[in-house]
Amino acid sequence: MVSSPHEAMHRIFQENPGLFSGLSEVLGIDFPPPTSVTVLPNDLTETSPVERRVDTLLRLDTEDGEPLLLAVEAQGGKDSGKPASWAYYAAYLLAKYRLQPLLLVVCQDRATAEWAAREVHFGPRQWPVLTLRPLVAGPHNMPVITDPAEVRKDLALATLAAITHATHPDAGAILKSMTTVLRDTPQSIADPIIELVAQGLGKHPAAELWRKLVAVDLSFYKSSLSQELRDEGRAEGRAEGRAEGEARRAAEDILDILEVRGIDVPEAVRERITGCGDPEILRHWHRRAVTAPTAEDVLTEE
Repeated sequence: MVSSPHEAMHRIFQENPGLFSGLSEVLGIDFPPPTSVTVLPNDLTETSPVERRVDTLLRLDTEDGEPLLLAVEAQGGKDSGKPASWAYYAAYLLAKYRLQPLLLVVCQDRATAEWAAREVHFGPRQWPVLTLRPLVAGPHNMPVITDPAEVRKDLALATLAAITHATHPDAGAILKSMTTVLRDTPQSIADPIIELVAQGLGKHPAAELWRKLVAVDLSFYKSSLSQELRDEGRAEGRAEGRAEGEARRAAEDILDILEVRGIDVPEAVRERITGCGDPEILRHWHRRAVTAPTAEDVLTEE
């Protein structure tokens, strides 16, 4: 599996072509809902040896009869050469397809998102010949979705929001709301979402938290990520008593979640967690560890 947030941030539009409709509403831009979506070749290379590829390219046929081209770019950092490339993409797409192009840039950090959202003028200062104005989605304007009911309203949008908020302080609650909904989602829909979120979180600490949640909450799924986690568990289980091994791993998962969230664990709490052999209690503590404000609150009964 490719472990690149870059791939997930644009490929989700290929997996869920209708995503842009919900996203445009979140971003406050009034685009007509598409009546059909076509994934187009992303190769913008001309006959010259310079190769140019937009990350994802979609044709959106809309209710008002005016189709547009949506070019999606996943941007991981500031790049002084990108605005010129984006301007080239827009001009080339307009010339090739004779349809109005729209550039959407998806980011995971606020600084990059604000940089990408700037208007860039090309040409003399007195008379710019071209103005680039990307539409940007990132942690500065994507919703923080921690309510499973909101996730169910638009699962694709919630997936993109979770990816863009990879470093958010409430990442645990965001990801927990996702697995809560995915438990009741058909496997054919849930599997690609599980992989997209894992891919989108990349090497951020939230990625390990996602692995733990998938292992516990979605253990019955057969996605490559959940299968990988189960295989790891089986290998370890053969080396030690199954019940003891599962309890130890569950305790480690709880402590890992608290560590990822930056919560200090007093020694007394750590000893109680690692000394517990009841799988039901450990499962209950695991779920509380995702949102509890302190380590002590994990052990406190509701």
